[in-house]
Amino acid sequence: MIAKKGEFYSGAGMMGVFVVVLVVIFMPIFNGHNGLNYLDALYNSISKGSAYYIPHMQEEAQPFAGTAFKVDLVMADETQARQSSLLFQKGGALVNVNGPNLAVDGDLGKILAVCLADADLMYHNNGSDVAAKYGYGERQVLYNWWAANNAMENDLKRQKQFKAAKIVATVNKKAVETAYNYYQIEAQKISERYGIVTFSLIFYVVYTLWYGFAIMFLFEGWGLRLEH
Repeated sequence: MIAKKGEFYSGAGMMGVFVVVLVVIFMPIFNGHNGLNYLDALYNSISKGSAYYIPHMQEEAQPFAGTAFKVDLVMADETQARQSSLLFQKGGALVNVNGPNLAVDGDLGKILAVCLADADLMYHNNGSDVAAKYGYGERQVLYNWWAANNAMENDLKRQKQFKAAKIVATVNKKAVETAYNYYQIEAQKISERYGIVTFSLIFYVVYTLWYGFAIMFLFEGWGLRLEH
C-alpha cells in the first residue's frame, strides 16, 4: 500500500534516471571505454604526472658513488638469478651465479645509477630500449630489479650497512615501483584536464546524493519511517 503517492513516484522516477545513467556509464562510449575505465585511466595519468621522483633519487644516490659492497642474494629461481646478473654486470659488478643464488661484488653507486636509468626509461614508456639492453622483456627487467633490490636491502641490513640498505629501499619504492606501475600510461597535468576532473567530482557527489534521495522518497512514499 502506497502511503504518499507523490513521494513514491518521485522516488521511482529518480531511481529510473539513476539506472539509465548507470547503464550509460558502463557503455563503451568514452573513447572506446566505459565511464569507469575512462576515469580510472584519466586519474592514473594525472597521478603519474606528479609521481616522477627519479631525478631526486639520482641526486640522493650520488653520494654512494665509489661505495664498495658485497651481497649474497637469493632469487626466486635460476632463471631470475641469471637474468638479474645482467643488471649488476651493466653496473660493472662482478657476479657469480650459482643456481638461484647471486654473489655480487661492486660499486653501489654505479648499480643504483643503472637501476635508476632503467626506471627512467620505463617511466617515459621507452620499454623497448630496456628490453634491447638486456635481451628480455622490459617488465621482467623492472621486476627483477625490484626483487634484487629487496634481496640487497635485506642482506645489507644483515651486514649492518643501514644507510646503504635505506637508499636501496627508497630507490625501489620511489623509482622502480612507480616506473613499473605507470608503464605505458601517458602522464598528464591536472591543469590540462581541469574541466573533466571538476565535472567528474561534482557528478560523483550529485549522483550519490541523487541515489540517496531516490531511496528516501521511495521508502517514505511507501510508508516506511525510521523512529526512535
